[in-house]
Amino acid sequence: MYGVIIAFKDFKPAEGILGSSWVGIQNFQQYFNSYQFWVTIKNTVVISLYTILATFPLPIILALMCNQMRAKRFKRVFQVSTYLPHFISTVVMCGMILLFLSPSSGVIAKLLGLVGIQLPNLMGMPQAFSSIYVWTEVWQHTGWDSILYIATLSAVDPTLYEAATIDGASKWHRIRHIDLPALSSTAIIMFILRMGNVMSVGFEKVYLLQNTLNSGASEIISTYVYKMGMISNQYSLSSAIGLFNNVINLVLLLLVNWISKKMSDTSLI
Repeated sequence: MYGVIIAFKDFKPAEGILGSSWVGIQNFQQYFNSYQFWVTIKNTVVISLYTILATFPLPIILALMCNQMRAKRFKRVFQVSTYLPHFISTVVMCGMILLFLSPSSGVIAKLLGLVGIQLPNLMGMPQAFSSIYVWTEVWQHTGWDSILYIATLSAVDPTLYEAATIDGASKWHRIRHIDLPALSSTAIIMFILRMGNVMSVGFEKVYLLQNTLNSGASEIISTYVYKMGMISNQYSLSSAIGLFNNVINLVLLLLVNWISKKMSDTSLI
């Protein structure tokens, strides 16, 4: 927290944090007036909300599917196969994406070439970047994110299912009236935490997939902070942008938490 002061100073490493001159909100004004302000905000919000819309409900659906499986061996194989992609490092994942989507030597391009279809350079298309990012996130993390929901469903009293079955309830009715209410509190908490990170899209993956052709859609706040701070050595500006980003996340977290508390009596505090 002490380092936050850098955002309000013209920081020079030789002079230190306290020795650097105070400039107030000048660094924030420089970011707000820059041509990259609306670009980074828009790209960050689009990718983040797209990610939430795709990755938030799918782990719940996967958990409901696993809970309905009765063949234990198949269930274990299914769960393990969906968990494994989570353990692939970001660098390896990005390398796989670039190899698969290469228009000249990629696996997908070769397969499409067999039927006479030419794969376009998707990594060079700004309009395709967010979809590539989000759906590879879905493949990599949906299984792992479903663990919490599967654990919640495993704690449901089995007698509820037995009573529902005796009363003639179908699988859909058991899911609707037993499973979904059991998952509601957990899902709300996870949604609140997700909304608290709306402005914090994963830096490593975006930076590794970024190139000059797709930078119009891939330049987000975290990559811009890195370029300003580590490449351009504008430490005060990068600190100001990072602080602005964290404040927005905090406001969104508190707002969504307050709304959830008023509507469902479920909240973080």
